[in-house]
Amino acid sequence: MDQHHHVGNMPKVGIRPVIDARLGGIRESLEESTMGMAQRVAKLISSRLKYYNGSPVECVIADTTIGRVPEAQRCAEKFAKTGVGLTITVTPCWCYGTETIDMHPTHPKAIWGFNGTERPGAVYLAAALAGHAQKGVPAFSIYGQDVQDSNDESIPEEVQQYLLQFARAGLAVATMKGKSYLSIGSVSMGIAGSIINENFFQHYLGMRNEFVDMSEVQRRLEQKIYDPEEFQKALKWTKKNCTEGKNLNPKEKHKSRQRMDQEWEMVVKMTLICRDLMIGNTKLEALGFGEEALGHYAIAAGFQGQRQWTDFMPNGDFMEAILNSSFDWNGIRAPFMMATENDSLNGISMLFGYLLTNQAQMFSDVRTYWSPASVKRVTGHQLEGRAENGIIHLINSGSSTLDGTGQQEIEGQPAMKPFWDITREEAQKCLDATDWPPASYEYFRGGGYSSHFVTRGNMPVTMCRINIVDGLGPVMQIAEGWTVELPEKVHKTLDERTDPTWPTTWFVPRLTGKGPFKDVYSVMANWGANHGAFSYGHYGHELITLCAMLSIPVCMHNIEDSRIFRPKDWASFGMDAEGADFRACKNYGPLY
Repeated sequence: MDQHHHVGNMPKVGIRPVIDARLGGIRESLEESTMGMAQRVAKLISSRLKYYNGSPVECVIADTTIGRVPEAQRCAEKFAKTGVGLTITVTPCWCYGTETIDMHPTHPKAIWGFNGTERPGAVYLAAALAGHAQKGVPAFSIYGQDVQDSNDESIPEEVQQYLLQFARAGLAVATMKGKSYLSIGSVSMGIAGSIINENFFQHYLGMRNEFVDMSEVQRRLEQKIYDPEEFQKALKWTKKNCTEGKNLNPKEKHKSRQRMDQEWEMVVKMTLICRDLMIGNTKLEALGFGEEALGHYAIAAGFQGQRQWTDFMPNGDFMEAILNSSFDWNGIRAPFMMATENDSLNGISMLFGYLLTNQAQMFSDVRTYWSPASVKRVTGHQLEGRAENGIIHLINSGSSTLDGTGQQEIEGQPAMKPFWDITREEAQKCLDATDWPPASYEYFRGGGYSSHFVTRGNMPVTMCRINIVDGLGPVMQIAEGWTVELPEKVHKTLDERTDPTWPTTWFVPRLTGKGPFKDVYSVMANWGANHGAFSYGHYGHELITLCAMLSIPVCMHNIEDSRIFRPKDWASFGMDAEGADFRACKNYGPLY
C-alpha cells in the first residue's frame, strides 16, 4: 500500500497578476512589479503549506499579466488545464475591475491589493470587489495595514496570514470536490447524522455519496478478499503493539481464549477491508478481484456498526481507531477519516479539521458536563486552574485516533501533528499509552476490542460539529479550548461512572462570558448533537473561513473578532457579524 495514500490529484492555487492595461508607459512600467507580486505569493504558499499527502502546495501563475478580458480568459483556460481549484488575484495598481476579475462560479477567490500611494492597488481592490458583489460571486479582500513604498517587495505579516488562511480553506474546498463519502451500512440506532443527506454533500461540498451494505464486509471476510500477506504482517504488529486490556465483563460472560483470538483476527481483517473499500488496493487485482481493487474514491467514510453488525460480529472500534490514526503496521502514514456509527456530519466535521490542519481527528461523544460542585460531591476534589469552572467529558466507544493520546510533542508540550512530523518514538508512545479492553458485551454482543486511553492535558484543541436544520440547512458549531488532566483517582471515579473501556478527553472550552460561552454548562447545553470532532491547535478562525466559502453559517463560536476572515460581501449584510453570516449564506446559497 502507498504509505501516504491520497485520493485523486491535488488542487493547485492559481495566481492572477492583474495590471493597468493602458499602454504607452503605464502598463510597461508595471509589468515587472506585478509579476513579482504573483511570484512572491506563490513562493509564500508553496514554502508554508502542504497537502495532506505531505507534498508542498503547488501554485500556477498566469502566463502573462492580465489587463483585459482576453488575458483573463487565457488565464482561466490555463487554470482549467492545470487543475487549479482556487485563485488569488494580486495587483499593485489600478486595473479594469470587471474586465479582469475571476468569474469561475465555484472557485474560492481572493484579491490582494497592494497598499501603496504611488499606484492605487486599493482602488482596484474596492472596484473589483464591488463587481464581485454585484455579480453574486463572493471574494475575499486582502489589504495591508500600513502604506508600503512602491519598490517594497516584502509581504506584510498580516497579509501573509490572510493569504495563508484563505489558501488553506480554499484548498479544503477544492480537495473535497468530486470525492466520495462512503457509507458502510446505513443508520445507526436512529442517529440523525447517519441519515445521509445527499443534498448537503452534493450541493454544499460537491461530493458524491457511495453506499455499501455491511454484508459486503462479511463477504470479504468469508471470501478472503484482502491481501493475505498484509494480514499476516498486520496481525503480527497488532499482537506486538496492541495490549489487550482488562476484561470488565461479568465472569459468566467471558469467552474462550480461542474465541478472543479469532476476534483479534477479525478486527484486523476489518481494518484492511474498510480501508480497501475507501481507496482501493492494487493487490486485490492480482487475487482476481479487479472490481474490489478500485475502491470508492472516498476521502471520508463511516461505519454503521450498531446494531445489526455488533449484535453478532466484533465491533468497529479497532478498525476505526487504527484507520483514524497516523500510523499502523505499514509505518507512519496519513490518517483516514472514518466516522463511528456512520455519523456523516461528524465525519465531515473531521474532514474539515483534517484538510485545514493535516492532523488526525478525534471523534467523541460530547457526553457529560461535570460542574465543580458535582465533581466535589462525587470525588471530594475541588477543580482548579483551567478546570475551575467545570469540565466536559468527551468519550466514545473506542474509535478515537491514537494520536489523541497527546503523546506526540511540540516544544515539550503534548500535541497532534501532521504524519510527516511524527517520529517513530512518538507513534510508539501513542500505542503504549493505549490498551484494548474486550468490548462491553452489553453494548456489543458480538465482542471486539475498544481503544482505551486518557488524553494528556494542556493541549489546545478546537472542537466542531455540523448539524442540519430543516428549512435552514447546515450550520456549524465551533468551540476552542484545552484538554485538562485530573488527578488519577478523580479521573478513575468519574470515568467508572460511564464506560471505563473507552478513551477519555477532559475538555474545557474558552469562555467569553456571553451567549453559549458564558459558562461551561452553556457550551454543553448548546451543542447540537451527541458527537463532536476535535484536533490539536486553535484553528476555529480557519473553520469560519471555510464555512463562508461553502455558505454554511456558523451558529456558535468563541473566536475573537480579529481572527475572523470572511468574503468582503458579508459586510453588506449588516453590522452584526453572525446575523450577517446567516443572511449572506442564505442569499448566495450552497456553492454547487
